[in-house]
Amino acid sequence: MPKIFSEREKENIVKGLLETCRQSWTQYGYKKTSVDELCKQVGISKGAFYIFFDSKEALFCEVLCCVQKEIFDAALQVMDQRQDRTGAAEAIKLVYREYAKNNFLYNSNTTDFTILTNKLSEEQLQKILHSNEQSKLLFLEKPYLHLKVDADMAASVIYALIMSVKIKDTIPNHMEVFDFMVDHLIDDIYE
Repeated sequence: MPKIFSEREKENIVKGLLETCRQSWTQYGYKKTSVDELCKQVGISKGAFYIFFDSKEALFCEVLCCVQKEIFDAALQVMDQRQDRTGAAEAIKLVYREYAKNNFLYNSNTTDFTILTNKLSEEQLQKILHSNEQSKLLFLEKPYLHLKVDADMAASVIYALIMSVKIKDTIPNHMEVFDFMVDHLIDDIYE
């Protein structure tokens, strides 16, 4: 007979699976992260895993969307505390630093990520796309931020800045370089 989990146990198991998956995905990638190992680390059976997630891909989709939401919420908080271009600059820096810690957020052109996306359902893909769109709008739809450039240009510049994380290992002092770029470009993006 399957084990019955209390609500607290369910919450803790889901949190554990999400965090363990996030760490393993960052370190090993999607393909080398096994459900067996995740379950072992969280202390549940593989059969119990399917009480919480329909598939390995469902867990990964949830991790990706949760991490994006955490970053979005943290950046939004920074921007709401300082409602000007300086707040936007600090939020962009925060996003970059979080991406630097979670390589699965920017390694979307790898074979590993392609394998994952090929296995995702249409609903899961749409959930990820929606999450991505919400993140893009963060820097564009604030009444206290006034763009000097076209919204598409602003979004593209911010995206290009953040995606420079892909080459961070080739740039000495990449955080300082990134901060310098943001501090100098922010005045050209916002009034």
